[in-house]
Amino acid sequence: MSTVIPEGKYAVVAIASSAGGIGALIRLLGALPATLPVPVLIVQHLDPRHRTVIAELLARRTELDVKLATAGEKIVPGMVYIAPPNYHLLVDPHGILNLSSSELVHFVRPSADLLFESVAAAYGARTIACVLTGTGRDGAMGVTAVKSRDGTVIVQDPEDAEFSGMPTAAEATGVADLVLPLGEIAAAIEGLVGVAEA
Repeated sequence: MSTVIPEGKYAVVAIASSAGGIGALIRLLGALPATLPVPVLIVQHLDPRHRTVIAELLARRTELDVKLATAGEKIVPGMVYIAPPNYHLLVDPHGILNLSSSELVHFVRPSADLLFESVAAAYGARTIACVLTGTGRDGAMGVTAVKSRDGTVIVQDPEDAEFSGMPTAAEATGVADLVLPLGEIAAAIEGLVGVAEA
């Protein structure tokens, strides 16, 4: 827990959430400034049977630009990219997004594990991975991959989470650098990525 990280060394923030995640994402993204110098990639488990309005919903609550991710798109700082329902979200070392309809991972698609493994492979130590509220254990294998490449792992305190399954599984890996209540995570991300004062 005593990891000291130099400011401004990060390239991407990847966030995973499931049950209770919409409310958590509204709070977290709403606390991040438009000047965020990195892109944000999000896996939120969504019901693929319904058209999703998550991008529109979150866009109304944050200064950041929010959109559903599209294949072949290059990620840019200050933009939030959300995995579309029923597609895994991946990124390559050139910052190009890929969407995959490959098999479910731990019964879910999109998979936080696949996103985290993808950003770890692409960005290594320049990755921040964050696990928020949710049931199940999606994200636990992924944060281990991020830490194996010297990335930084933030986990919502399970006692603070609406649903503690995902944060508990992530914390149990022993690789979390920070375990924080939701209200403190945005400030931690800002401190790590070195947000410039407006």
